[in-house]
Amino acid sequence: MMSKYIPPSEYYTFDAIVNDPIEVVEAVLASKAGDHTEIKKLANGVVEIDELPEGEPATIDVATMLFLACMDWDLFRDSSKPLDGGKGSREKLGRWPTKDGNAIAYLIEYTDSPDQIIEELLAKLTLGFVPEFLGESGFDKGAFGLEMMGWITRAEVKELRREINRGRWSVKANEPFDGGVQDGFRHLDNLLRGAEKYRAGLLMRRHS
Repeated sequence: MMSKYIPPSEYYTFDAIVNDPIEVVEAVLASKAGDHTEIKKLANGVVEIDELPEGEPATIDVATMLFLACMDWDLFRDSSKPLDGGKGSREKLGRWPTKDGNAIAYLIEYTDSPDQIIEELLAKLTLGFVPEFLGESGFDKGAFGLEMMGWITRAEVKELRREINRGRWSVKANEPFDGGVQDGFRHLDNLLRGAEKYRAGLLMRRHS
C-alpha cells in the first residue's frame, strides 16, 4: 500500500531592508492617491516607482509597492554578500521541520524569556504585516504570490541579537525537537549578524 502523499511545507525567506515599512505605509497610500513625491524619495532608483506619472494613482498594489520601497536591492542582487555569511542558515530557517515550516513561530512557541523582548521581536518578524498588527489592510499580500509576514528594523536587529546572545532565555519542556530552539537561534543569529554588518533591517516572506 502506498503511503499517503504529504505535500511539501511552505518555505520562508529573509531579506535585508533599508527602510522601515511602518514609515513607508503613508507614502504608499499617498501614491495610490496620485502623490508620488515621498515614495520616489524612499525608493530612489527603483524603476517601477521612478516611472510613476505624477497626479495619476499608482496601479501597483500596496504590498508590492511597499516591498519595492523597502528592499535593499544592492544586497539582494549581490550573491557575494549573503546575509548568513554562506553558512546555510537561510536555507535551514527557510524550511523548518514543522507542519507550517515556520522556524520563527517555533521559536516563539518553545522559548521563555524573562521580559518577553525576544518573543515580541520574533512576533513582529513573523506577524508584523497582519492587518491587526499593522493597522492597515492589504500590505501582507501582493501580486505574483508576494506574501510578506513581518519585519524588524535595523535597531531591532541589534536588540534581538543582543537578547539572544545574553542567554537569559530558556527552552520549554515540551519542545518536540531536541536542540531545536538552540539550532534555531544559532541560525537566526547568523542572519542577524549579517543584517547588522550591512546596517539593514530584516523582512520575512512566505512562499507556497
